[in-house]
Amino acid sequence: MDELAFLPAHELARRIRRQQVSALELLDGYLARIARLGGAINALPVLDAERARDRARAADAALARGELWGPLHGVPMTVKESFNVAGLPTTFGFEAQRHNTATRNAVTVQRLLDAGAVVFGKSNVPVSLADWQSFNPVYGTTNNPWDVTRTPGGSSGGSAAALAAGFTALELGSDIGASIRNPAHYCGVWGHKPSWGVVPLAGHELAPSACADSFDIAAAGPLARSAYDLALAMDILTTPLQAVTPLGRVPLAWRDRGTPPQRCRVAVLVDDAEAEVDASVQAALRDLVAFLRHEGVAVTEGARPVASAEAHAVYLHLLRAATGAQYDDAAYAAAQARARDYAADDRSYPARHFRGNASSHRDWVLMDERRAALRNQWAAFFEQHDLLICPVATTPAFVQNQQGERWQRLIPVNGGLQPTTTALYWAGYPGIVGLPATAVPLGLSAEGLPIGAQIVGPAYADPECLRFAQWLERAYRAFVPPPGLVG
Repeated sequence: MDELAFLPAHELARRIRRQQVSALELLDGYLARIARLGGAINALPVLDAERARDRARAADAALARGELWGPLHGVPMTVKESFNVAGLPTTFGFEAQRHNTATRNAVTVQRLLDAGAVVFGKSNVPVSLADWQSFNPVYGTTNNPWDVTRTPGGSSGGSAAALAAGFTALELGSDIGASIRNPAHYCGVWGHKPSWGVVPLAGHELAPSACADSFDIAAAGPLARSAYDLALAMDILTTPLQAVTPLGRVPLAWRDRGTPPQRCRVAVLVDDAEAEVDASVQAALRDLVAFLRHEGVAVTEGARPVASAEAHAVYLHLLRAATGAQYDDAAYAAAQARARDYAADDRSYPARHFRGNASSHRDWVLMDERRAALRNQWAAFFEQHDLLICPVATTPAFVQNQQGERWQRLIPVNGGLQPTTTALYWAGYPGIVGLPATAVPLGLSAEGLPIGAQIVGPAYADPECLRFAQWLERAYRAFVPPPGLVG
């Protein structure tokens, strides 16, 4: 099973179709690995083994009759805890929601099931999906398979840890503040934050919401051990392909010029004054630049699509306006009171956090106009460049620290200390305007920790980001499992 455990989902699907391995054998193999190795990592606290075994047996029987359910026929996979799976809890890490059991599947979960997947559990998250660590009072702490003293990232931290550890074949995550991209970077796997609105979010909430699909900035997408799996999952998750508009979901066509990766015009950023990047991450990006140039790719270093400070300010305000919109009256009043503690010209993270939480509709509209200007600047940038590659975060995975507020937790960067929230800059850089971004692994730091980057493309150019990621997987770096988890 150790060999099979780390294979990409598309290869497992092929072996199942050819009856080289059964769906039940794969499922039982993953469950056995979790029982043997999962305790120290705690990536998948919710398992649904018996129902999954019934479905795996049915998948094997169907295949024996010549029936194929879809491209994921019989493939065992898991999903982030925040997606509803009928009969399983959805808590978002809140103790008060410990017994909140979903009665129907999220749209995305149903699409994966309709494609033949065997969903056998749910992966861990931080409380309210609001941290780059994944710990909560319901399920405890998830640790990074590369170093269990460190975070696997968040909020899809359990997702990335489970993939890296060989506990599941494919994962479904969500991303408003790099919650797909950050764990992929920290754990050495792939993740794709789609263009905003192309993957339905209905069923990714604690209570049914008519506005789930249009939740600002947030996106749902896959994590995997291969960029090819990302493309396969995206085909499933975006069928039918639609975009969110003020009038509802409407048909959409991908923007895909079909440019071969080696002929792409690629801009690369390795650092920014808004969020200083550690030398280890910068070095990995510069190594990638050297490879790209060797392969004949036209690379431009340092070209910036938008003003960094403006992008950061707009993102933090609208991010916290979006998350604050979910507050009840008491929490909103508390946020308003906290916002009044800071001077109007205070640009610290907590000041921006609470001002965003307490944002009025007029505040939001004015900030959204600034976002529209950023969107136009990005569009102009992509007339000169096909893709942008930049950091996902400022450092590799940091040592777990659950004390105080996020902005009070400090991590080492180039000999100094940086609040963990500073790295949100790189989350929002493409996220605030809804652009697609594919997280890819680049290598390991001197400490043996994964380092990744994000490939950003124009709106609805997801296939172009994924194609470039697939080329890098073939030509530059394929998945490498953490030491100690093979054999």
